[in-house]
Amino acid sequence: MKGYTSETIRNVALLGHGGCGKTTFLESALMATDVIKKLGKVEDGNTVSDYDKMEIEKGYSINTSVVPIEWKDSKINFIDTPGYFDFVGEVNAALRAAEAAVILVDAGSGIQVGTEAAWDACERYKTPRFIVINKRDKDEFDFYKTFDELKDKFGETLIPFSWPLSAEIDEELKEAIAMADDELMEKYFNGDDFSDEEIKNGLVKGISEGVIVPVCSSAFQLGQGIEGLLDLLLTYVPTPLQHGPYAGFNDNNEPVERLSVTDAPMSAFVFKTIVDPFVGKISIMKVVTGKINSGTEVLNERTGKPEKLGKLFFLRGKEQLELNYAEAGDIVAVAKLQYTLSGDTLCDKSDEIRYLPLDFPSPTYFIAIEAADKGDEDKMGSGLSRLREEDPSFVVERNAETHQTLLGGQGDIQLGIIMAKLKDRFGVTVNVVPQKIAYRETIKGTSDVQGKHKKQSGGAGQYGDVHIKFSPSTQEFEFAEELFGGSIPKNYVPAVEKGLVESMQKGPLAGCKVVNVKAVLYDGSYHDVDSNEVSFKIAASLAFKKGIVEAKPCLLEPIMHMDIYVPDDYMGDVMGDMNKRRGKILGMEPQTNGRQKLLAEAPQAELFDYALGLRSMTQGRGRFELKFDRYEEVPKMIADKIIAEHQAE
Repeated sequence: MKGYTSETIRNVALLGHGGCGKTTFLESALMATDVIKKLGKVEDGNTVSDYDKMEIEKGYSINTSVVPIEWKDSKINFIDTPGYFDFVGEVNAALRAAEAAVILVDAGSGIQVGTEAAWDACERYKTPRFIVINKRDKDEFDFYKTFDELKDKFGETLIPFSWPLSAEIDEELKEAIAMADDELMEKYFNGDDFSDEEIKNGLVKGISEGVIVPVCSSAFQLGQGIEGLLDLLLTYVPTPLQHGPYAGFNDNNEPVERLSVTDAPMSAFVFKTIVDPFVGKISIMKVVTGKINSGTEVLNERTGKPEKLGKLFFLRGKEQLELNYAEAGDIVAVAKLQYTLSGDTLCDKSDEIRYLPLDFPSPTYFIAIEAADKGDEDKMGSGLSRLREEDPSFVVERNAETHQTLLGGQGDIQLGIIMAKLKDRFGVTVNVVPQKIAYRETIKGTSDVQGKHKKQSGGAGQYGDVHIKFSPSTQEFEFAEELFGGSIPKNYVPAVEKGLVESMQKGPLAGCKVVNVKAVLYDGSYHDVDSNEVSFKIAASLAFKKGIVEAKPCLLEPIMHMDIYVPDDYMGDVMGDMNKRRGKILGMEPQTNGRQKLLAEAPQAELFDYALGLRSMTQGRGRFELKFDRYEEVPKMIADKIIAEHQAE
């Protein structure tokens, strides 16, 4: 494929609910431009963009793929995104690289949760957008019924659109164009007609600023609406050079901005990484400024290390279309970069910049996993690291207290794909195991105990004797000594403190870490010959075990703070469910578009499946964020069960 100048490039993200026709549109566009001779089908696993083995098996998109379409001496880079919410990180990355988006809507289904998520994503990134009602060949298709539903949901900026424009544009479109430009507004109120040039410029401006959202229809499976949409995008999508400034930081970590221009030092950001079992790592990047050439040495701003660019190529599914250069605004791929990951900036060392990182949502759904074969633990770890290069939106955590490996993401579909890839690519089978809670133990009362260690078995013996008072503390651990009269030499006091600190790692109730305890060493005794540091350390641990048991010990559990965003219609269900999870609603804050933000808190033990539960309750329209808040006493009935389970182990 030849290189294209910045003026002839368009970058468009394809968004929408799963099954709305994004991949089918690309197949039809490739067929209309004579790239393929036969239309592939998602369910048959033979489409250009869904070429990944896992996508073919599952029958739906799980990766972002870039498919360039050459049209009328220009090139439109379509960024096809998955439709399921679990892969929202892919959508966010795609919108960072696009100048506009097409939101596809299934004519039979109307507005779905994926439609709303796509619109919300465009709102977050202020992305110009077009809406296409697809599958108009369905018997139930009614353009204006669906259009009215869309307009009620998303607002007055939506305008019905047909291509090509008729010689006489209707009043609604004329008014929308006038709203985008003060001069045209004056002409509109004066009753003057707009010239063709004014109509075009007004539409470009209105669409670019988000005050006009064209809505049209298609039947991509039948090849209807393909060429019209390509013309529409070529005419009204801003070129990369018309995109606003890209924010970032210079080498002094000062905020800077860069406009997409060709006559500037080269800079680009990587928005997608593919780990190919045969080719290796492929980095897909958006060129922001300057020009990239094969063989160029560039700087990875994050690592400070140089990267040598090998051959440049466009990706069309799994096909690589080689080229010599790529200008500002284009999307290009490079294989086998040594240090580069998704979100990294590559730039000319003469003009360093670090563009803003990719926006991945915090994980809300965690599972505990372990290798089915214990000998595969290291292999599992390295495999997950490789997969994170491809999908940075999931996390891998090793809980130091529970000794479990936790996999975190947006839902069960995403994490299921991760585990399937582990087995397919790295030969590691993993099992999902019950997730453990990092409980704590503390005391509610006081105690005054003696810990005495005495051992005599010929030769040098061991002797240590301590008297310690235990009480609750606001600090994690507080130690003091109030010795008098030389009952214990001062040089043995650190050993006593060390013995207590080590003992706190395993409490008497359920073997959990002990916190919020004050220990005061006030008396004891020693032996001139047999006493040593080890003896006093052991004596302290004996005192600790006895003292904690006598000071009314109790179990603590982690409490999580939650921000839950739900449509008004689901408030009752969500609040009722929170009560069942031993949670509390702390407050409510009205949001836009008929939504509420619920402030809540609940025990972590009740939230392992909350991501799935909220999705089910709200038909996928709810979302939440959570973070650790504090520890709180476990109710006695639940605590007794936890303690009994520990003692049975």
